[in-house]
Amino acid sequence: MTRFAVIGLDHRHVYDLTAGLLEAGMTCAGYWPDTTDKRVLQGFCKRFPDLAAVLDRRRLIEDPAVDVIVTAAVPRNRAPLAIEAMRHGKDVLTDKPGVTGVAQLDAVVQAVAETGRIFSICFSERFQVPAVEAALELVRNGAIGAVVQTVNLAPHRLNPAIRPAWFFEPDAFGGILCDIGSHQIDQFLVFTGSEDTHVASSTVASVGPLPCAGFHNFGEIVLRSERAMGYVRVDWFTPDGLPGWGDGRLIVVGTEGSIEVRKYLDLDGRAGSDHLFLTDRQGVRHLGCADRPITFFRNFAADVAARGESAMAQEHVFAVCRLALEAQARAKRLVLPGGRPLP
Repeated sequence: MTRFAVIGLDHRHVYDLTAGLLEAGMTCAGYWPDTTDKRVLQGFCKRFPDLAAVLDRRRLIEDPAVDVIVTAAVPRNRAPLAIEAMRHGKDVLTDKPGVTGVAQLDAVVQAVAETGRIFSICFSERFQVPAVEAALELVRNGAIGAVVQTVNLAPHRLNPAIRPAWFFEPDAFGGILCDIGSHQIDQFLVFTGSEDTHVASSTVASVGPLPCAGFHNFGEIVLRSERAMGYVRVDWFTPDGLPGWGDGRLIVVGTEGSIEVRKYLDLDGRAGSDHLFLTDRQGVRHLGCADRPITFFRNFAADVAARGESAMAQEHVFAVCRLALEAQARAKRLVLPGGRPLP
């Protein structure tokens, strides 16, 4: 029986990571209750009342019976924790971003090479959105021909009152492109099958009133590869009136058709999430994908047992991290007034 331990209860994504591994048949050996946000710990205890708190962090790291360390720690702490875990024989599953700097990425790459352990990041906007996985299957089956471009729109709700202090410290979370943008870079790479991708341009902006000085609430990335182009927009402008935390969309343009995924809601009024619209020579079809099973966690569990890469290739993880860090580091920085709308 594969066993995992949870260290890093600092972001609510830890709920999905834990639930996913439990549903995949893994056993939780316990969790370290230290946190920067007591509300996350309270939510974790409410969701998983049968899991045991372990006050000694080192006990979980050094336990030879623990196979995997799961973390949603403060982002700047994830890579050091992952390296420590891998050097104690553990595989690692982390929330995004897995790294917040080039030096961290280099150290993780070295640790993976030296230990043979798995360093995986759950890019939830793909792995936990059934409609995105359905779209990827259609693309790989040739439904829209060769992919020309992907467009990812990823608005988020800020909810500043419930965010911990580190959320507003760029050194702590890596910046808006390193953080949210990593999801969209992951999707560009898999949908286009690109091997040689670079950041053509990137921008971050501070628009209007801010929760703190220097906070970037808008970002964009233009990607180019040997076979396709991509555009990414990320922001913290989801209005409170939207029934969900963001109207995330993925558009895939092919030589023989296009796909649009409305990940979390449909503004046209269809209920639920995971709406896929396929347009090709036969017309326009709507596919509801909410009932499609999520396979990432079972694949990850299988990879831990068999030392495989069915969930995600290790080099893909590193490629996403490199591009996200490059986009963040090279981004043009803008300050825009925002405030009152134009007459």
